[in-house]
Order: sequence, then C-alpha cells, then structure tokens
Amino acid sequence: MRIVTLLIWTFLLSNTLMADEAIKGAIVKIFTVSKIPSYNTPWNSNIRRSHASGAIIDGNRILTNAHVVANETFIEVKRYGDTKRYEAKVEFISHQADLALLRVEEKAFFKDVTPLHFDGLPEIQQKVTVYGFPRGGSSLSVSEGVVSRIEHNRYVHSREIFLSIQIDAAINPGSSGGPAISNGEIVGVVMQQISKAQSIGYLVPVEVVRHFLADVKDGQYDGFVHLGVSTEMMINKSLRKLYHMTEIQSGVLLIDMSELSSGYGVLKRRDVLMAIDGHNIENDGTVEFRKHQFTSYKYYVDKKQVGDTVVFTVLRKGKVEKVHFKLMHTADTHLLVNTLGYDNAPKYLIYGGYVFSPLTRNLLMNSKASLLDLRELAGRWATKDKQEVVVLLKVLATESNRGDHSFSLWTVDKIDGKHYQDYKEFTQMLKAFNGTQLVLEDKEGVQISIDTDDAKKVEATVLKRYGIKSNAQ
Repeated sequence: MRIVTLLIWTFLLSNTLMADEAIKGAIVKIFTVSKIPSYNTPWNSNIRRSHASGAIIDGNRILTNAHVVANETFIEVKRYGDTKRYEAKVEFISHQADLALLRVEEKAFFKDVTPLHFDGLPEIQQKVTVYGFPRGGSSLSVSEGVVSRIEHNRYVHSREIFLSIQIDAAINPGSSGGPAISNGEIVGVVMQQISKAQSIGYLVPVEVVRHFLADVKDGQYDGFVHLGVSTEMMINKSLRKLYHMTEIQSGVLLIDMSELSSGYGVLKRRDVLMAIDGHNIENDGTVEFRKHQFTSYKYYVDKKQVGDTVVFTVLRKGKVEKVHFKLMHTADTHLLVNTLGYDNAPKYLIYGGYVFSPLTRNLLMNSKASLLDLRELAGRWATKDKQEVVVLLKVLATESNRGDHSFSLWTVDKIDGKHYQDYKEFTQMLKAFNGTQLVLEDKEGVQISIDTDDAKKVEATVLKRYGIKSNAQ
C-alpha cells in the first residue's frame, strides 16, 4: 500500500511540475521604449525605457497592461527560458481597462508554447499565483497570495472605475501585465499596487478581460460604455420619504445626466433607479453580484458592449416604471474634458507667441497649480453646443505680446465674440479671422487683444527663439 501511495504521490507531483513549467513557458518579458509627451510644453517629449510582463493566450497573442505599452515607439518581447528578443506590435489596446494585446510576426516565438486559458471570477480567499518579471532581478518571479477583496476601484492608468481584484501577493514595478493564475488558468492580470501599503496589489479581473476580447473580435475596439449619469445615495430616511419610497424599496437618485447620453429623456432627473436588468440597486448604489458580495451597480453596465440595451426599473413620482435604451457611448462622449489620453501627441497652436491647447486631464495631472476652476470644468458634462474647452496654455514672450506674459492656463470662452464647440472649431475660427484685432474673452469678461499683423510677423522668430519645429500639432 505504501508503494502504491508513493507512486500516486510521485505521479501527481510530476503532473504538477509539468503544468507549472507549461505556465512558465507562456510568460513573457516585455521591453518598451516610449515617447512621453510634455503637456505643459507640448512640442517637447522624453524617451523612457521600461520592462514589464505578459502572457501568451490563444491566437498567438500576448495579453498585458495598456500602461506597459502606452506611448510606445518600439516593443520587444522574450519568453521565459529564452534569451532571444522578438519585435512586437500593439494589435488592440484599452486604456480604459488597462489592457492590451500584442502580436509577434515571427512564428518561432510561439514554438512549443501552451497558451494560457481563462477561469472565472475567483472566490474570496482563493489562492492565486502571480508570474512576472519585477525589478530586483532579471529572471522570472513567482509569488503566491490570496484574493482578499473584489469590488470597483479606480484604475490608475485611466482614472476610470471598474471591477478589480485585491490580492496580498507581492506585486512590484515590472510585474505589471503578468497573469495571476489559479487552478492552472488566468483569473486576472496584474495591474497596480498601493505603494505605501504592505502586500496590497490589484488585478484586472477576467470578466473585464473577456469584455475586452469580445469587443475586439470584429477588428475594432469600441470601449466600455458609460451611462452619463450622476446619482445620489438614498440612505437618508427623510430623503427617501421625499421621493415616496417604501421601507422595502431601494435605489439611487438620478440628480444629473449628460444630454448626449442615449438615455437622455428616457431617464429623467429625480428618477430613483431601483434596479438594473432585474438586479436590485441598494440605497448605497451597490448591487449583489454574488451572494453576500456587493459592488457598484456599474457592474451591470460594464458587462454591456456598445449597442447593447439596458433596462432600468425606476420610481418616478411615486410610480414604478420600466425603461430601456441602447448604450451607445463611452465616457469621452459625455465629459467636457476627456479621460486620460495616450498614444497621441498633445494638440497645440502657437499664434503670435500665444500657445493654445485643449483642456485635457493629462494637462491637469501634469500641472502643479491648484487650478480649481479648470478642475471644476473636468467634472462637467459636454453639451451639443460645448464639447471641449480651449485654454491659453502660456505666452511665449515677444515684443508684440508685452503685458500678457503672465497669462497661463487661461480659459478661452469666446473668440471674436463667438462661442466655439471644440478645439477644432476654435482653431478654424482663429485661422479664418481676417480682422486686425483678434479678441479673446473669458467668462468673467477679461479680454486679450492680439494684433494679427504683429502676430504673423513674429511667428518665425518665436519658433526659432524657443526651439520649436512647428507652430501647430
């Protein structure tokens, strides 16, 4: 009997080791050269070199984080157990969900590899093993931990909020993009860590990964849909009474909505959103996505693809109704200031030393000033008439713009007495202006007057003086 037990144990151990080697064989180290733009001086940029991790999945593709290859100019990859590097290209990228798919043209890269597959959403306290190439060495690192929490969190890369998995396995720079494995399959992609906390790391869960993969099946990335609503919790007893809610009813109060949302007019201000697709919304804005586990009701929005229909049960003026509409837009359609952008150079226009640029979250995050008025704009909805804000970024000093050198991050409300819809229309209006005095104005009535003849005369001088190749991007 002892011999039989030993043989069984030896067989199981052998299979476990073989499975572990197969997993390791699908782990990839990614080397990225990136061009990092400067949003304060948008004609400048820096080069950054970094390394991170990824995993080979079905279809000869490499799954990793978007932040690993954001703003990339050149990517190389190498497999565990190999020293040769292969050039890779980004096939699809979701900066929203911090995910990317890479392609390698040379078939030799995938020789004898067993691609990794996906499991479902793990349970709390389920063991996971993280594979990657963190700093501190050049070889593959393997660390173990358990799932400690599953809920919506803000993704650092996009600043958008999605479902995430918190684990207590060691995660360090360089681990990003590596797979978290449980029972031999991927349950999440290593995403970020809390730097001042001990052993707190986050994964992009497999549910979000599957949404991304399903999205790009048609060869195009559409993104994660956005409702375009602002809501308030209905915990306060007096507030619930004001909206005629019974003791057993729950939900959140719709307080504002983007007029560009496909649900605009279907949902109405002061509706109480009681359920989404048949799932009750609690008074704190959560839904029970698994028994005794709650997260944001956005969970059931995030499952949708662009063009899918969502059904809400609402309490409207004391009556329960059901409404539905198609989800057609991502957050950038609804927001006056777009979400964080990558892979494109910042836009700017220099006119007589005055530097204009669209207001972006990248600019806000890279500015040291408090900019309370600009940050307030970042929280507003776009409208049909106003979809982007233009700022006077700075003034490059010349004789013709004396007196205006202190203007910085100044919001332009009107150009030549007229409102503009977006940055594109603003630049068109500026270039088409044929008068002698171009007047810019902010909401408080402060004006800047630009002598157009002087502006044209100093254009070449300004570019040469400040080492700028082009007056527009």
